[in-house]
Amino acid sequence: MTHTTKDGEPKILRELTYPATGRGKVDLIFTDLAVIQVTPAGLELKELYPGLTPEDIQSVTEPILIISKQLKEIEL
Repeated sequence: MTHTTKDGEPKILRELTYPATGRGKVDLIFTDLAVIQVTPAGLELKELYPGLTPEDIQSVTEPILIISKQLKEIEL
């Protein structure tokens, strides 16, 4: 999925803005900018698009991200 809306707003939010149909079913989020794992501690940034920084990803992600100690670039 795209990481942001057409207007540049984050799609990954702190709280849902619509009724949940599958709460607790997602454990990995794949976007055009990053791979983020859903953990009990929060959202962990595992991979990012080449040339981007964790700060770039955080700037378009509403929840605070945990930066993985094994953070790497997505292999294209």
